[in-house]
Amino acid sequence: MTATLIDGKAVAARLKQRLYEHTIRLKEIHDLVPGLATVLVGDDPASEVYVRNKNKMAQSLGFHSRSHRLAANASEDEVLDVVKTLNADPSIHGILVQMPLPPQIREAAVLDILDPGKDVDALTAANAGLLMSGRARLVSCTPMGVMLLLKEYVGDIAGLEALVIGRSLLFGKPAAQLLLAANATVTMAHSKSRNLPELCRRADILVAAIGRPEFVQGEWVKPGAVVIDVGINRVQGAEGASRLVGDVAFSAAAEQARAITPVPGGVGAMTIVCLMRNTLIAAMLAAGLDPALL
Repeated sequence: MTATLIDGKAVAARLKQRLYEHTIRLKEIHDLVPGLATVLVGDDPASEVYVRNKNKMAQSLGFHSRSHRLAANASEDEVLDVVKTLNADPSIHGILVQMPLPPQIREAAVLDILDPGKDVDALTAANAGLLMSGRARLVSCTPMGVMLLLKEYVGDIAGLEALVIGRSLLFGKPAAQLLLAANATVTMAHSKSRNLPELCRRADILVAAIGRPEFVQGEWVKPGAVVIDVGINRVQGAEGASRLVGDVAFSAAAEQARAITPVPGGVGAMTIVCLMRNTLIAAMLAAGLDPALL
């Protein structure tokens, strides 16, 4: 068996086009322009790239985009003051505080004062609780991207066995909740799980987000399963050049699976566009509009 490649770039491009069309209509009909603000503390190169890409995509969609940058030694109070100002700004509908933060700033303190209605990363306790109760409108971006890929390539997943490897707040836990909401039978595994290969071999949908390069072996994959690889790891090649790999041993897994996400070009392509989707949803909700079609 040779797996179908799940093309995250193509799905992301189609979603981006839909978001652009919705944004144009919002401006024309309601004079509403979605606003996204990013907050970057420090000068971490990877974080700088992520924030720059997010602002660039927001602008390409016609959003109002604003970037706030603070020094690496900024105090917690300085960061909280920026977030409070953005909470009160009616032109800003989404606030993204780039993580991780420097050690002197508590992530929990930032999330506790962030307006849940503008929490486009869906990390606040309020949005986590709404997801648990099945009433969330803003959902963590990478898990939502995974669900959109499954909808595109699998369709109805009701009754299928799904295994999520990883239990992080950012991905594992919200992914499990979304799969449950879609009526899959969900198992969560993690670094303490026993008999992980056997758990994997039962899964119709295998989602790997454990942060270990090529950890999931091909022989662990149930024949005909759908494999969603959320990992992104940089490893050194044979001649010293680095390359990106996922948490799944791709070539071997592709011989077993029905469909599989590549790394790069799979799940990662969906994350930023789902952040834009959340920003548009937040803008519509703030204006009393129904974002159901998104």
